[in-house]
Amino acid sequence: MFNQTIRPRRLRTSAGLRKLVRETRISPESLIWPIFVVEGENIYEEIPSLPGQYHYSPDQLYRMVERAKAHGVTRVILFGLPKDKDEIGSGAWATDGIVQQGIRKIKELAPEMYVVTDVCMCEYTSHGHCGILCDHYVDNDQTIERLAQIALSHAEAGADMVAPSDMMDGRVAAIREKLDANGFVNVPIMSYAAKYASFFYGPFRDAAGSAPSFGDRRSYQMDWHNGREAMRECELDVQEGADILMIKPALSYLDLVYQCKQRFDLPVAAYAVSGEYAMIKATAKAGLIDEYGVMCESAVSIYRAGADILITYFACELADAIRKGDIG
Repeated sequence: MFNQTIRPRRLRTSAGLRKLVRETRISPESLIWPIFVVEGENIYEEIPSLPGQYHYSPDQLYRMVERAKAHGVTRVILFGLPKDKDEIGSGAWATDGIVQQGIRKIKELAPEMYVVTDVCMCEYTSHGHCGILCDHYVDNDQTIERLAQIALSHAEAGADMVAPSDMMDGRVAAIREKLDANGFVNVPIMSYAAKYASFFYGPFRDAAGSAPSFGDRRSYQMDWHNGREAMRECELDVQEGADILMIKPALSYLDLVYQCKQRFDLPVAAYAVSGEYAMIKATAKAGLIDEYGVMCESAVSIYRAGADILITYFACELADAIRKGDIG
């Protein structure tokens, strides 16, 4: 009989031992929770396409802060839903814009909370595209000027970090220049470096009211057939001054999370998008999967691929799972 002295199963014989030798470690401090802030008052409404997530008017953000604190979540990313939209998305950089209101309210309620802001125009334009139109084409260079204005307005309102999600060429450099010129040299940029024209965004577009009124976003978001191009996008953002690189979506793009981590000496974020969250919720509701287990397993796969930061609608639940020792 073969005398097998090498037995990998030895390190799986107890829960304590399995936790001791885990290769992938996760901390609640690496989680960012997406939050939807809407103009108005007394608005606290569950989002039908994202069960367990809510629209908050600024005066109701205390509910979000209380929930975050209860679960040990200390980082959020804000998305704004304005009342009024126009062709150029001017509400996006208004001093009293909805994201700017949200930043100030959160900082009033919880100064220690780390607030990241999504920098884009799709929620603010009447046509739903991510920039300034020239006929039916998004004009890159006009748009990056506006994006820099938006980022500056967020920093002036108290944002700790800005995150451009538009996929215009050169926007990281334009934002960095604008922030630095106005004294915000220490406000980092988390770039949506490789953001794909994905079918997984449906629930978000419903929640944010940001679906384009014509066409699609394939002329600026990435073709999901391409991987090498993603690394080129990441490299350009590194050269332009990005501080963190993001891959979006997460689960269908784990190969790119891995490649980004291997190739660039910057923190890597991954966004587990609305469609990923909604699929887990819907499938669990149908009784086909264990929601808690699948939530944990999918999150670990993203970190295992190389993510340092996870943007996720499951932030509160994952923070609890980490404290319980089920992951982390």
